[in-house]
Amino acid sequence: MRRREEFTSAVRRGDRAGRPNLVLHLQFRDDVDEPARVGFTVGRQVGAAVVRNKVRRRLRHIAREHLHRLAPGSLLVVRANAKAATARHEELAADLDAALDRLLRRQVKRRT
Repeated sequence: MRRREEFTSAVRRGDRAGRPNLVLHLQFRDDVDEPARVGFTVGRQVGAAVVRNKVRRRLRHIAREHLHRLAPGSLLVVRANAKAATARHEELAADLDAALDRLLRRQVKRRT
């Protein structure tokens, strides 16, 4: 994701799930016929530019493995918390996996 409107839409209209290292916002859009998109927000509280870019690259690598779980047209925003700067890869992966599981379970409950 690169457009501000998509980030804003996912954060305001989507579901939210937080973990110690990150927060996920997921918006399902049934009316859009395009692949799921993922965007990352890593603010200055995470650290200097080098640290923020490192965290963003790590999160991008982890999220790539979970794209197949998202419905077409979905928008996922991954927002790094300050603790993400010192978190190990396994911790980030576990947090992303747990938060995404929670969001997907909520969506299944709504559809039934």
